[in-house]
Amino acid sequence: MPARLEVHYRENVVPKLMERFKYKNIMMVPRIEKISVNIGVGEAAAEPKLLETAMQELGQITGQKPQVRKAKKAISNFKLREGQAIGCRVTLRSKIMYEFMDRFVSVAVPRIRDFRGLSDTSFDGRGNYNAGIREQIIFPEIDIDKVPRINGMDISFVTSANTDEEAFELLTLLGMPFKKKN
Repeated sequence: MPARLEVHYRENVVPKLMERFKYKNIMMVPRIEKISVNIGVGEAAAEPKLLETAMQELGQITGQKPQVRKAKKAISNFKLREGQAIGCRVTLRSKIMYEFMDRFVSVAVPRIRDFRGLSDTSFDGRGNYNAGIREQIIFPEIDIDKVPRINGMDISFVTSANTDEEAFELLTLLGMPFKKKN
C-alpha cells in the first residue's frame, strides 16, 4: 500500500503543477527524489558514546539504520584526526521517504518551539531544499526523558525540479509550512 503523501502527490499535486507550469507530459512534473538526514556530532571525537546515541535516535526517527560519517582530513584546531567518526546520516527513498516527510510536516514541524514557518530562502538554485532542525526531540519517536544531549540535524529534500520556483511550489503543495511573505 503506498504512503498517504505519495497518493496525495499523484492525485492532487501533479495536476496542479501541470496546470501551473504548463507541462506537456506527466514525466516533466517535479518530484522528490530523496531525503537525506544528517546529524553532525563533533564532540564524538572526545566522547564516542554521543555518536552511538545519535545513531540510535536517527534510526528511530527515520526507520532506517544510519551510516557513520568519518572525517575526510585532520584538523588540529578541533583535535580531529582523519578517519575519525564525527557524524551519521540516512538517505531515504520511495515509500520510507514519503512516510518520513508526512511525519515531518504534519507532526514534527508543528512541535518546533516558537515556530513561524520554515525559511523559503534555503533553496540551492537547482531545486533542492535544506532545512536545519535545532532539536531532535520534536519527533514523537524520541523519548525526551532518555535524551542525554540535544542534537540538531540537517534535512535535505532533493527534487527533480529545474528551478527553485518549481521546487517551492512542489513542497508547498505537499504541505511544507513556509514563512508567509508580507
